[in-house]
Amino acid sequence: MAFVYTTQRILEIVGDDAECSGEFQGHIVGIASLSEAAEGDLSFLGNAKYRDTVAASQASVLLLPRDYAEAPKAGQLHIKVDSPSYALALLCRDMEKSLQPVPEPGVHPTAFVDEGAVISPSASIGPFCYIGKGAVVGAAVLESHVSIGKYAKVGDESYVYPHVVVGDYCEIGLRNRLQASCVIGSDGYGYEFRDGGHQRIPQIGNVVTESDVDVGSNTSIDRARFGSTTIGTGTKVDNQVQIAHNVRIGKHCLIIAQVGISGSTVLGDGVVLAGQAGVAGHLTIGSGAIVAGGTGVSRSLEPQEKVRGATAEPIMLYNRIAVLQRRLPDLFKRFDKLEKSVESLAERGTRE
Repeated sequence: MAFVYTTQRILEIVGDDAECSGEFQGHIVGIASLSEAAEGDLSFLGNAKYRDTVAASQASVLLLPRDYAEAPKAGQLHIKVDSPSYALALLCRDMEKSLQPVPEPGVHPTAFVDEGAVISPSASIGPFCYIGKGAVVGAAVLESHVSIGKYAKVGDESYVYPHVVVGDYCEIGLRNRLQASCVIGSDGYGYEFRDGGHQRIPQIGNVVTESDVDVGSNTSIDRARFGSTTIGTGTKVDNQVQIAHNVRIGKHCLIIAQVGISGSTVLGDGVVLAGQAGVAGHLTIGSGAIVAGGTGVSRSLEPQEKVRGATAEPIMLYNRIAVLQRRLPDLFKRFDKLEKSVESLAERGTRE
């Protein structure tokens, strides 16, 4: 991936209020970590624990927080901004336009589009895509081997990566990004035990994602038994996540890798479920709640509640218990000594 940036162009992207010190006259041709950067590279300080490595970095341009006080080396430019990480994201967003340009509008000759489907003239439909009867695709990009079911909808400016499946009647909002091989609208997991076996319950609802939703690769979002499974505006879902039928997720939530959310659970706005957290069904997770990685949630959570551990303990209590657990071997030794001392005193009193 090749690109060339002048310092002037970098400053245009990161904002006019950036503070500069030092000077670099060449071109930026790479991005690297502080420790690996060489001349011609741009780097950034996004985590305070790496602050001590800035001075030794060979990067030609560094994005730094405003409170960084050390002077740059000769031939090095420091650009100070409110958030170096976000400034880098703005740069990468600009680079992405040239490194991964949006395909030209049009329908590839190998794609199948049902005659009853409605396709925007601004849409790009890639090789071997399938678009079913009554589907509506806005000014979106569908890369290769995408399947859009009957009467499904894909909103304007959405980007759908290869091998994604959007099931019948499901609705994808504006500016969604659906990563490779995710499935939107798989059957909800519903069965009743009758006549000696598990009888399938038809799942006749759909999935609705609102604007600016991202869904990671190999994630499954199940259609509702009836009604809709919903994902709120701005929510970001990581890879390999399972969201069950009739789940309702609020706005701007973060659902991180390998999370599982059971059926009919409701998440408020701004909820964070860290990696491998599991949430039981028919619960309410209040707005702003944070669930640490690996936590098992079997009860509803209040807004802003923070929990951790297999039984979803309040995070401060969990941390205190973890500290005490590490002290248990020493406490047992002390207790053993105390027990022996008491026994010795009791024996001495008996003899006297």
